[in-house]
Amino acid sequence: MRIKYAVSSMVFWWRENPLSFEQECQFLSSLGFGIELWPTIRGQNECRYEQRRWPRLVSATEGMLVSMRSRTDRPSLHQWAEQIECAELLKASIVTDIESIGVFNGPENNGFDFALEVVKLAEAHNIKLCLETGELSMLKRLGEEFDSVWYCFDIGHINLDRRRHFKEYVDELAPRVAHVHLTDNYGQIDDHEPPGLRGGVPRESWDYLLDRLDKYDNQVIASFEMCPCMPAVMIRKGAEFVFDELKWPNRPQKQPDNGAAVYNPL
Repeated sequence: MRIKYAVSSMVFWWRENPLSFEQECQFLSSLGFGIELWPTIRGQNECRYEQRRWPRLVSATEGMLVSMRSRTDRPSLHQWAEQIECAELLKASIVTDIESIGVFNGPENNGFDFALEVVKLAEAHNIKLCLETGELSMLKRLGEEFDSVWYCFDIGHINLDRRRHFKEYVDELAPRVAHVHLTDNYGQIDDHEPPGLRGGVPRESWDYLLDRLDKYDNQVIASFEMCPCMPAVMIRKGAEFVFDELKWPNRPQKQPDNGAAVYNPL
């Protein structure tokens, strides 16, 4: 397994007056992390993947590992094309839930025609499309339908499923996992706590996931997806658990100051 680490821009949602995007990127880069972009910031609806915003995204993330969480407002095919072109500029993969590619469970399901067009667009631009963990049988169906799609293994989502065991998700999805959301909860709501909660996801589940992922030679982005306490606190707690206790490999290294002013949220 070839693994690199990012932090979801979700960690900055707690502020009433958000930091500048450039400060967020500078802070994460100084800690050795990439960034997983959310399409909006809390309290605003404007999508940051719109073409007029591309120059700022490219400039702020220069030299960083970037992944993108897709739009969640049932994007049109035109909007999908726009965010895929944005991902191409940023050299980013895209994580999406199945509803955002037009696939729904139950009576609303009208087939995979829209998903097929999205997958074709991603393939045409050489963008890795990762389906975020949802209902397991539907994820497997989509994986069988589309050879080019990968999976995003969302630990928090899986911990909420009372019908299936954590290991079942691991065994079924691990061969095609290219993205992992490092998050935790107490099994009630997906409240995106830092990994390593007492009473959260059991230690043996974390160990089992790493062991199974290590059996495959996938390039994996593991993204800390946490809110709502201070970013530095969440990142430190999550990193201590994942790297010091679980011993996950390739811990990000702090970058030298080089005389630049680096944002410190503490």
